[in-house]
Amino acid sequence: MANGILKKLPEDLLFLILLTFPVKSLMRFKCISKAWSILIQSTTFINCHANRKTNTKDEFILFKRAIKDEEEEFINILSFFSGHNDVLNPLFPDIDVSYMTSKCDCAFNPLIGPCDGLIALTDSIITIILNPATRNFRVLPPSPFGCPKGYHRSVEGVGFGLDTISNYYKVVRISEVYCEEADGYPGPKDSKIDVCDLSTDSWRELDHVQLPSIYWVPCSGMLYKEMVHWFATTDIMVILCFDMSTEMFHTMKMPDTCSRITHELYYGLVILCESFTLIGYSNPISSIDPVKDKMHIWVMIEYGVSESWIMRYTIKPLSIESPLAVWKNHILLLQSRSGLLISYDLHSGDAKELSLHGFPDSLSVKVYKECLTSIPEGGEYSTKVQKF
Repeated sequence: MANGILKKLPEDLLFLILLTFPVKSLMRFKCISKAWSILIQSTTFINCHANRKTNTKDEFILFKRAIKDEEEEFINILSFFSGHNDVLNPLFPDIDVSYMTSKCDCAFNPLIGPCDGLIALTDSIITIILNPATRNFRVLPPSPFGCPKGYHRSVEGVGFGLDTISNYYKVVRISEVYCEEADGYPGPKDSKIDVCDLSTDSWRELDHVQLPSIYWVPCSGMLYKEMVHWFATTDIMVILCFDMSTEMFHTMKMPDTCSRITHELYYGLVILCESFTLIGYSNPISSIDPVKDKMHIWVMIEYGVSESWIMRYTIKPLSIESPLAVWKNHILLLQSRSGLLISYDLHSGDAKELSLHGFPDSLSVKVYKECLTSIPEGGEYSTKVQKF
């Protein structure tokens, strides 16, 4: 009866009513009629639904971890949670994605994004684009670019985002190419930048780009204001930024007390209350004085203006491996040195061990809001979008 009433409503009013429903309901509503299906799958509706007013109650969590099997190979697992009342509730069974990712390494296969509800899972070869809300995914073709015989090519950073000028999604990979010298140490390094356009699945190299050395840490490659951000070193530590639309690089200064290159401190990037945020924490293997072992959280008040950094929080030692994400604007999600997922409440100062764990240094977390965004289908010979 309710469906019959809704079918008689003017389309503009129906449009507004449907915007209030979650993705799971809208996926069911597509079966009601052809007209509803066309409306819900329209670009206008998808964009309006993605930009509707939401709050932290609408946040979901994608959690990636690795475990070792009997053959000492890594099994990569994705878990999906809602978070009502600060409790992680599984949305559906875990997914084993090991057949699509490297089984030899567990650290360099982070989650990247989200961008319009899409998230990328990467390793040194494969990139998987998925929409956790619609449960769709697609495996992108690997980059065809290698290196000459006698040289090595090492992927140092990966990014994913939307080119708002051309209106298509891109994956960018930063690699270093170098030869191995007679003494076993790498020789001079050359930067290589590969970009994949998801509308055609075509890879290309950017010409003659020389970059500072990427300083890889788990919590980087963050997308913010159409820019992807990594850490890099010149004579000081800086934040390297890549504009997904113009494909130009530039650097941003870190707070003065964070710019010194040291093996005692690591850094991570998160979004806290919609602000670009830097977290400084102790290197897990350093022998820092416990009295000085504190986590510092810096917020950039005006994005892109280095002088606007302010220290917002100083936190007691937590013995963490790395920060992962911010949830509900006040809960830090961290991974412990033993591979446990930890939450830290910035308001109360309470730290909790959550009942989720993986192999040490294998955890990755993305907080996202559900969207109907379609995964681009690529070109004629691209892999197909699949369900998980």
